[in-house]
Amino acid sequence: MPGAAAQPDNLFAALPKALSEALFARAHLIDLQADQTLFVAGDAGDGCYHIESGLLKVSVVSASGHERILAILGPPVLVGELSLLDGRSRSANVTALRPSRLGFISRSAFDAVLDEQPRLWREVAAMLALRLRESNNALVATSFLPLQGRVARALLALSDAFGEKLPHPPGAGRVLIRQKVTQSDLAAMAGIARENVSRILNGWLRDGLVSRISGYYCVEKPKALEALTKD
Repeated sequence: MPGAAAQPDNLFAALPKALSEALFARAHLIDLQADQTLFVAGDAGDGCYHIESGLLKVSVVSASGHERILAILGPPVLVGELSLLDGRSRSANVTALRPSRLGFISRSAFDAVLDEQPRLWREVAAMLALRLRESNNALVATSFLPLQGRVARALLALSDAFGEKLPHPPGAGRVLIRQKVTQSDLAAMAGIARENVSRILNGWLRDGLVSRISGYYCVEKPKALEALTKD
């Protein structure tokens, strides 16, 4: 993965159906290729995007050049919605991990829709409340979870985004992550040093919680990893 959470706790709220239908009925469609950048932190916030298909990576980069991956997003999530409300610049980088199609709506069009249908402000408020709750959950995870819990959370997020359930042995619940992931990717997702990720993964490989199949990580015991995120 070109630097590769959020899932399970998504930092970017899905758009309520009523608001989605009103805003994106005549949206301008945009296609991105894999690894193509949608926008970077500091760009003008001229509108927002609704993910129709594909997957996007949301990340920030520190002054020292270290990347922190905030989320991996798929349909029907909204990206860039805060700029619609405050008009400020983008706060993160967004890049396509796979070919993606997005619907774009400008800030002026957004304002026009809400002027015509003020009841939709209730939907906007609900969306922002959900985002705040999810942000709080993510903050708790990165603040209080032990290192193993943070790496487990990152792997489970990748399982949600790229996972393929394996049929053998039946009922085992094995999930193959169909995306190349490096230890640096996992470190960027978990917010810890790569050396710690390496140590944790080596232990999990030895204990059979995860495995490697043709270069892909496979979550052998999802429930065991989920338990680590509850500490």
